Amino acid sequence: MTSSASLSTPIPARASVSPGREERFPGLRRRGFLAAAGGAAGLGALALAGCSGPSSTGTATAKGDGTPRRGGRLRAAFAGGGASETLDPHLGNLFVDAARSKALFDKLADYGADLAAVPRLAEAWEPNARLDRWKVTLRQAEFHDGKPVTADDVLYSYRRIADPGKAYRARASLEPIDLKASRATGRRSIEFVLERPTAEFPNVMAAFGTSIVQDGTTRFDHAPVGSGPFRLVSFTPGRSTVLRRNDTHWDGAPHLDELEFVVANEESARVNALLGGQIEYAHELTPATGRAHEKGGAVDIVRLRNSAMQAFAMKTDRPPFDDPRVREAFFLVADRQELVDGALSGAGETGNDLFGKGYEYYADELPQRAQDLGRARHLLRKAGADDLKVTLDTSSVAAGFTEAAGIFRDQAARAGVTVDVRMGSKDSYWKDVLDSGTLCCYRSGAMPIESHISQRLLTDSTTNATRWRDKAFDALYHQAQSTEDRTARAALYGRMQRQLHAEGGFLVWGFGDWILGTARAVRGVAREAPANTLDWARFDKVWLA
Repeated sequence: MTSSASLSTPIPARASVSPGREERFPGLRRRGFLAAAGGAAGLGALALAGCSGPSSTGTATAKGDGTPRRGGRLRAAFAGGGASETLDPHLGNLFVDAARSKALFDKLADYGADLAAVPRLAEAWEPNARLDRWKVTLRQAEFHDGKPVTADDVLYSYRRIADPGKAYRARASLEPIDLKASRATGRRSIEFVLERPTAEFPNVMAAFGTSIVQDGTTRFDHAPVGSGPFRLVSFTPGRSTVLRRNDTHWDGAPHLDELEFVVANEESARVNALLGGQIEYAHELTPATGRAHEKGGAVDIVRLRNSAMQAFAMKTDRPPFDDPRVREAFFLVADRQELVDGALSGAGETGNDLFGKGYEYYADELPQRAQDLGRARHLLRKAGADDLKVTLDTSSVAAGFTEAAGIFRDQAARAGVTVDVRMGSKDSYWKDVLDSGTLCCYRSGAMPIESHISQRLLTDSTTNATRWRDKAFDALYHQAQSTEDRTARAALYGRMQRQLHAEGGFLVWGFGDWILGTARAVRGVAREAPANTLDWARFDKVWLA
């Protein structure tokens, strides 16, 4: 296929890829998993992005897992959101939301272990020469009630997410699409018309929160009808969700008969339940727990290396962090290695105030920021903040949060800053810190850097925890999206990251291992899939030995 590819030549998702494709068209690559290669990505690569098979993203599971066995119920414990939990796949923000949505629904695409978009409900995608129209062909799939998944369902789902009167997380991700002009060209084909050329449109289809729901659906918590590998049996917000195998799933029926999500906000409760045989899968364990049980033999520990960004989020729209000198001072207060050693027990790498270390477009040419208390005090004096007092919101909702807050409090004191640590509710922490407070502990799983920007750093982003709003920054992002040449696009993302490094609101101090625990009988758990990617929490491919 050449750069003159048109809407009339879709590329099937199961098509073979010629040798050398990865070297010429690297797509999104995470250096910790696949070697990144240079080269410009032309239209041929953009179309071929839809060429991976649906069932495999190249993610390795544990060696020696043997032949899958059908049957049984797996109980998986996650931290949850209390009584306000919902099964609406467009509203979720928590990892348990993402895991439940993956079980009940499907997206057009998802992120592979290398963060390249891989097809799901979309069987093929193809841009026109200008990159402002994309044809998407759906595979043959059906909802749990037997109705086929159609182009009308896709357009309804995306228009629902894009509703300006709602705060659906993926709204900013879908911003490039002109959903009034986009149309169904057949029962299983859609022409997406874009507001501007968008070179990485497959990332839009893979974005968190873009699940496809049935046309007209508005209620989800009692009898949601998805197209995912499991069907709902029961849902009790903040406690339990029971699902049953969908035998007609397009990607093959799950091995398990049933899957139960159990909410356990305390990490100790998840660990004790795993050790006591009450659950078979414990999500997000602390480094200390991982180290204690790694060689004990009672349970299996799975480490997803450097999978979680660890940060403090400063609200840039209110005092004291509306002054960029104060933000820079806080960047310089942090001793990142001390935070990694203390809060993560050394299980991670230091950060440099930018998301996505090791991902494509990451600005690794920027010098590593080091603690400089003298410079921090100087900046605070210039900002009139000599005796600054701030409140740092934290919670035991995530591994390492309370430890990081205590360590940073002590580091700030050495620069003359008083930090009061305030413990928040595990049930409502993420909702609370999105809008209130000035400084909070923050973390993220994996996603492409452009998705991180669209969902968290644009003026209209609905999960903009730092309240970073800069119209010139927005314009640079739109320009990067529209730039076909990869080198030129990387340069634009580099400019944006230099600005964030200098005056952004995320103090990214580290990247930690994502640690899971499983019973010895659990097989098929992916060991190279960062959190938020397709094969993370992929319970339709797990079985009990």
